[in-house]
Amino acid sequence: MNFDLLIKNGSVVLPWGIIEADIGVTKGYIAAIGKNLGTAPQTIDATHLHILPGIIDPHVHFRDGGKGGINGVEDLLSGTKGAVLGGVTSVFDMPNTTPAAVDAATLNAKRDYITGHAYCDVGIYVGATTDNADSIGALETIDGVCAIKVFAGSSTGNLLVASDADIERVMRSGRRRIAFHSEDETRLQERRKSFSSGDPYANHMVWRDVECAFLGTRRIMALARKTKRPAHILHVSTAEELDYLKGFHDIASVEVLLNHLVQSAPDVYERLGAYGVMNPPIRDARHVAAAWAAIADGTVDTIGSDHAPHSRANKEKPWPDCAAGLTGVQTLLPMMLEQVHQGKLSLLRLVDLMSAGPARIYGAVNKGRIAAGYDADFSIVDLKKTETISNEAMATQCGWTPFDGVSVTGWPAATIVRGNIVMREGEVATPIGQPIHFRS
Repeated sequence: MNFDLLIKNGSVVLPWGIIEADIGVTKGYIAAIGKNLGTAPQTIDATHLHILPGIIDPHVHFRDGGKGGINGVEDLLSGTKGAVLGGVTSVFDMPNTTPAAVDAATLNAKRDYITGHAYCDVGIYVGATTDNADSIGALETIDGVCAIKVFAGSSTGNLLVASDADIERVMRSGRRRIAFHSEDETRLQERRKSFSSGDPYANHMVWRDVECAFLGTRRIMALARKTKRPAHILHVSTAEELDYLKGFHDIASVEVLLNHLVQSAPDVYERLGAYGVMNPPIRDARHVAAAWAAIADGTVDTIGSDHAPHSRANKEKPWPDCAAGLTGVQTLLPMMLEQVHQGKLSLLRLVDLMSAGPARIYGAVNKGRIAAGYDADFSIVDLKKTETISNEAMATQCGWTPFDGVSVTGWPAATIVRGNIVMREGEVATPIGQPIHFRS
């Protein structure tokens, strides 16, 4: 057979195991998996490398509503460049942009802007508001929309839906799974009065305490049961929530973030100060251990970065005036490959959480696995290569990473999106990203 692209001699991570095989790609799709497949004008020798189904980061904030992003912080082009440098083939971008993605006009404009401005494929969230709550079901079916996002705690503008009554309105409009930031806004505002500007950065986890997160999640689960609407709880950060959510697999799914797996308090605040401040906060070792246990027992469905860049000037203000949010899309896969190297999870489980899981939870068409007929999205990695993460290597415009100086074993060698080699050995090609299609 003749193919457009032939990847040879790699260790291919299939849903049922790892095999030594070649992959033939035609017109952007996987055409064949096997040995002695044929020829192609473009060939990659993947000897000693592992070929993963394209890694999906389902939780990024690229700050770009379709008009170029925030200068000096991020835009779609720089954000997706970081993604492909980090071995990520698809991202799902949050709606808190300028303009916010909350109506058909802004969603369509943001989706149409992707072509020519993205190195990888992109899905977009529609933001729930008290204004669109009753009609948002029509918006979640717009092409390119991955899910409704509800900020039930702490957001900007009108992207805050805090009351049970308003959350229920959203949940009764439409039928697809809804993604939730589930901190409890009332508790947040009440507790905020106890802290002052210039307090230690570690007070971030004291203010946004366990009960703030756990109360928010309990409320959402009650509404999910009441409305029979599936919910995806984002960035679950507490042992209490993870234990509680085991009883809701019929109606709920779970995301954890890389930072909640590999960083812990008080160390992160002592070392990094504001560069350890994010929402929900990084917590102590008990919660880190619970997150790993939840990965081991199957409670967790997806892992994301919550890539949320801010300028150094806004990060380096005193707490709590400093911006909350950390960069992460470029370091997500390398940091998780280091966890594989350390024996904390298998490569198959990594793929389940970072490729198959996001595709399944959000209904991304033809994404998330290496199988004939699927998009030819591949994250090719060298499990034995050791590199040191650095601020200087980051594509994000803000120019920093909380993992500066961290050494990892396991590194992306190439990123292929629909048969296009967009990154190879740190060299990036042209932006060929397209909107992702989702099952409605």
